[in-house]
Amino acid sequence: MLIDVHCHLTAPEFEGRSKEIIEKSVEAGVKAIITSGLGYEDGLKALKISDYRIVYPSLGMSPYMLEGYEQVMDLIRMESKRIVAIGEVGLDYWHIKDDEGRDRQRRVFREFIELSKELDLPLVIHSRSAGKYALEILFEMKAERVIMHAFDGAAKYAVRAVEKGYMFSIPPSIARSQQKRNLVKRIPLENLLLESDSPVLSPIAGQINYPWNIIVSAEWIGRIKGTSVEKVIEITGRNAVEILDLKL
Repeated sequence: MLIDVHCHLTAPEFEGRSKEIIEKSVEAGVKAIITSGLGYEDGLKALKISDYRIVYPSLGMSPYMLEGYEQVMDLIRMESKRIVAIGEVGLDYWHIKDDEGRDRQRRVFREFIELSKELDLPLVIHSRSAGKYALEILFEMKAERVIMHAFDGAAKYAVRAVEKGYMFSIPPSIARSQQKRNLVKRIPLENLLLESDSPVLSPIAGQINYPWNIIVSAEWIGRIKGTSVEKVIEITGRNAVEILDLKL
């Protein structure tokens, strides 16, 4: 089961093309796509294009664009039976450098973690340049069903998260990222997932990314782990179905 656990089919780069991209993904063997709506309006779009056969929605907020996050939390509560995850949410210290902005991120992040517990939904975590700090908050709040999306932190922190049962989703940019390859070396296959994060994190810098490129992630994982791409697809697919409670 080739499953893309995190992408953005409602991104401006895909305007008017979501149907075509979904069809091409299915032709390439993708069985399920989790599209993440960021903010209220984008969340509504993600819900609208989800057919619950191929495309499933998650709802969240970019940590560096938190205006109106309360409205998104209300939408998550309202649509909790329709979404498969809360996310992406988390911390972004790449975009936000000031203490006040980072304090706000941490406060809002904690609110989303509490919401995930209230609704019994998994979390998809954005932690750009803040992996260690995001994990510290997740550990402190005893979050359990967690997907660390495109984690850019040190592998030593990822190993601690694996001990908690956290999952790490690997994008096609592993083809050009030594950090992602080091991460895969240290994380058991049983804790790995495939993601495209399309339209970004393409295997080739500067190109638009697509959900079907998760096969690149699978191939690199297989190469690093010394196993077949078929086994990688099987295990990461099983991991995705389990943590997201997908009905495929």
